[in-house]
Amino acid sequence: MAEITRFFAYRYLRSEAASHIVVFRRGELVRSGRGLGFWFNADHTSIMEIPADDRDTDFVFQARSRDYQVVTVQGTITWRAAAPEALATRVDFTIDLRHGRLRTDPLDRIASLLIGLSQYQAARYVEHRTVADLLAEGAAPVQDGIAAALAADPRLREMGLAVVTVRIAGLSPSAELARALETPTFERAQGMADEASFTRRAQAVEKERAIAENELSTKVELARRQAALIAQEDENARRTAEGQAEAGRIGAQAEAARIRLVEAARNGAEGERLALLQGADPAVLQTLTLRAFAEKLTRIDTLNITPDLTAALGGMLRGAPQDATRATRSDR
Repeated sequence: MAEITRFFAYRYLRSEAASHIVVFRRGELVRSGRGLGFWFNADHTSIMEIPADDRDTDFVFQARSRDYQVVTVQGTITWRAAAPEALATRVDFTIDLRHGRLRTDPLDRIASLLIGLSQYQAARYVEHRTVADLLAEGAAPVQDGIAAALAADPRLREMGLAVVTVRIAGLSPSAELARALETPTFERAQGMADEASFTRRAQAVEKERAIAENELSTKVELARRQAALIAQEDENARRTAEGQAEAGRIGAQAEAARIRLVEAARNGAEGERLALLQGADPAVLQTLTLRAFAEKLTRIDTLNITPDLTAALGGMLRGAPQDATRATRSDR
């Protein structure tokens, strides 16, 4: 918006660089340019301020498809004044010389014109296609069609307007139709999710089966090795027993041979001793017997002397000197 300063009958206007100023005095064009500043007399001057920067115009409208469904088109048109002086002759951009504000709404008029042309072009495109085709193609064809139509429109060129870009933000059916169209896609996605879940469960079951088979194989292998170990231990025990039995047999044979040798020696010695005693006197034999008996005794608690034993001992004592005398006489 231009700034206007009053100084008595004259006024000073200062504009921004983004504004194009067109000045008429007494019906004639006297000044035109961007970012101007000048003195003027309000009684004879008319000034227009035309935006020289890019302006955005948003639009939302509905169109009916070939299958009689309502489609909402939403987007933005960016335009600029390519020929400000020509635009000033077609659209009123006159400003109030007291405050610098526009007297009318020329931007709304331009926006209505651009939206109307865009709606007409979009309706022509949508009405020849079904909702499914529109959703499959997306917003790009509609956007390109509107941009081409606005660029080729002769009225816009004559007015000095240039369309910079057209952006379609959305191309959507009604809420009920959108939910109906989303249902098959949702069901397919749900089916894919269920299939993935079933596949995952099947893989888990397969892995569990593989683990169970592996555990079973491990148990079978361990049982086989345990059986082999038990058989080997039994074989080792049998061989140990056989070895011990053989060693015992050999030891027994050696012990038996030793016993036989000892008994044979003992029997030989006993035989020789008996041979020596075979012709001995009975008294000597009794003496040897008593001696052997005395050698075996370690303790005598009670000694019973009977008359028979005394008579026998007396006889032995009496007989011994006589035998000794007889022997002496014989030697003489």
